[in-house]
Amino acid sequence: MNNKKVWMITALLVVLAIVLTACARPTPVTTVPPTTAPGKTEVPPAAAPPAQEPITVDIWFHSGRGGERDALVQIFSKWDDPNIKLELVELPEGDYNQQVQAAAVAGKLPCLLDFDGPFVYNYVWGGYLIPLNQYFPDLSDFLPSIIAQGTYRDGKLYSLGQFDSGLAIWARKSYLEAAGVRIPTMDKPWTGEEFNAALAALAALPQTEYAIDLKMNYAPSAPSEWLTYGFSPVLQSFGADLIDRQTYESAEGVLNGPQAVEAMKMIQGWFQKGYANATAASDDCFTSGACALAWVGHWTANDHIQAVGDDLLLLPMPDFGTGPKTGMGSWNWGITSICKHPDAAAKVLQFLLEPENIKIMTDANGAIPARISVFKADKRYAEGGLLYTFVAQLNAGWGVPRPITAGYPTITTAFSTAFRNIANGADVQTELDKAVDTIDADLKANNYYR
Repeated sequence: MNNKKVWMITALLVVLAIVLTACARPTPVTTVPPTTAPGKTEVPPAAAPPAQEPITVDIWFHSGRGGERDALVQIFSKWDDPNIKLELVELPEGDYNQQVQAAAVAGKLPCLLDFDGPFVYNYVWGGYLIPLNQYFPDLSDFLPSIIAQGTYRDGKLYSLGQFDSGLAIWARKSYLEAAGVRIPTMDKPWTGEEFNAALAALAALPQTEYAIDLKMNYAPSAPSEWLTYGFSPVLQSFGADLIDRQTYESAEGVLNGPQAVEAMKMIQGWFQKGYANATAASDDCFTSGACALAWVGHWTANDHIQAVGDDLLLLPMPDFGTGPKTGMGSWNWGITSICKHPDAAAKVLQFLLEPENIKIMTDANGAIPARISVFKADKRYAEGGLLYTFVAQLNAGWGVPRPITAGYPTITTAFSTAFRNIANGADVQTELDKAVDTIDADLKANNYYR
């Protein structure tokens, strides 16, 4: 069997029904006039008659949080090129990658596709994306992290996004003061001991149900990208990782070594001691005041500002031994190799990445704008601004990209499954050993994705 087909089999079996109908059950975008095709909408061309028969560019995007979705629809509603008609398809975020993989196998991909950052390497390895360099010859205004995320091992750029992500700790200042907990800074973040002591003190406050919201409602079951994005920085701060990044050929001794075991036992202890809720079903523990802290990303910024007001703080990640680490990378866009009109798709992508359209999106989701000119003009990201910590952590080199390998889908599935089981009380060493076995078997089966 061809090695490059091995990774596809599971996705194909899981979503065969989706493939047969070419993903026939997407959520329609209702803010623009629907066509007769279920789940699809078209952004009509401008009122002026087109110079030629319009080209249709079909676009798939994930159904993210309401603010992001609304911002994207607002941006697309401004499209006014009479020669290019947009057909939008919104797909559920939870199994988005599986649907994309299955559609790729079936040759059913759209022209323009959005996807979570680390999956780009798998798509490039599979031959499903084209380079973007000719369409973006000047990248000087883009964040280095955005460029790095979209660049494959061949040195070519295959994706660009409107924003980079931020992962930090949101806090209620009054709760920290009531518990006698020091407010950390970039220059002096919490140590691991301080962080665990803070959780104990905050959990003891009469107004809290839990010390911290770890957003386990994002991951009621595994696999879940949140668990990998949100908590692999803890492994890395302990000195462990998801894979050996020197060779990208094994996770043995890295994901299941002593540092990784210690990190995951600490996290398991947060649940066992009642500091966090492993079975949280809602998203309001922090905003309601039942949690003193929230371990989450930029996308909650507007909700937290509205709910907490002047009592809101954004704190840097703790240092668990080898320096603070934070997540980075986010949803981005690429042009597929089966697109019949890549030049037209590139025009749409260039439109999405115009500064004013990036600003619409980041105003809605609190993310770090992908263009330097945009975030420099936004006072929220300036020193002293509420969201400054997100930028400061990346500037300080705390951001760790998720593994840059085409084997990433297996890595995140294996780790997030282990994490979910550990949170529910399973033996840490056993679960990490299983994850390593799964990852190493996949790497070997696919000739290490060379």
